[in-house]
Amino acid sequence: MLTAQIESLTEHLEEIKPLLPKHWEELGLHQGKMPLDPNYPLYLARDAAGEVLFCTLRKEGQLVGYWVNFIAPGLHYRSTLTMTMDILWTHPDVRGRSGGFLLAECVRQEAKRRGVRVWYAGSKNHKTISWFLESIGMTKVEEYFSLWLGE
Repeated sequence: MLTAQIESLTEHLEEIKPLLPKHWEELGLHQGKMPLDPNYPLYLARDAAGEVLFCTLRKEGQLVGYWVNFIAPGLHYRSTLTMTMDILWTHPDVRGRSGGFLLAECVRQEAKRRGVRVWYAGSKNHKTISWFLESIGMTKVEEYFSLWLGE
């Protein structure tokens, strides 16, 4: 059985680390040019400041997915608390079993409890989840572009 729950990123950072390379191999852009190198001290500082919403997906206690979001007042709308997706991933072995929907509902409830008014999330074009984001009530509001400027 899959369960979704809010947990502390700080307390579970070591548990998520082994999954990040699998996530990056599947979804990371500019592979071969830009190595996976998370800024863990910044994640921990933001978590300590209450700016991280970390929802886990577990199967029989084992971590099989996560949705990490950042919460902060909007830069253009200071009075409106916003939440922006950082990363979302579920292990391929549990896809198609409603885990994403469990994560989404868990994130939604906690965000509302914390006073978030606007939730932003994105989808990679090469592995789109737009259908999923729309199915949980989100509306496409813009497109985001990338240009590699490195060597």
